[in-house]
Amino acid sequence: MVHVGMLVKDVFDRQPKHVTVIWLAEQLNCRRNNIYNIFRRPTIDTELLERLSKALNHNFFKDIAVLLDERNSGRTTGVL
Repeated sequence: MVHVGMLVKDVFDRQPKHVTVIWLAEQLNCRRNNIYNIFRRPTIDTELLERLSKALNHNFFKDIAVLLDERNSGRTTGVL
């Protein structure tokens, strides 16, 4: 299974310095501690994942599809 929270955390960590946990919380209209909670979640609701994709300008759905294709073809790279 893809650990989506770890995937989000990895993308978040590669963002420019102005993209902080506080900034992301503001984009999602939630509290800072909720962002840390998201990073720990193995699964995430698709609506939230879409909002994260927009805020971080990254297509998490594409990443998940690629990881699943790799797993199904016998190759394992990334967060599974």
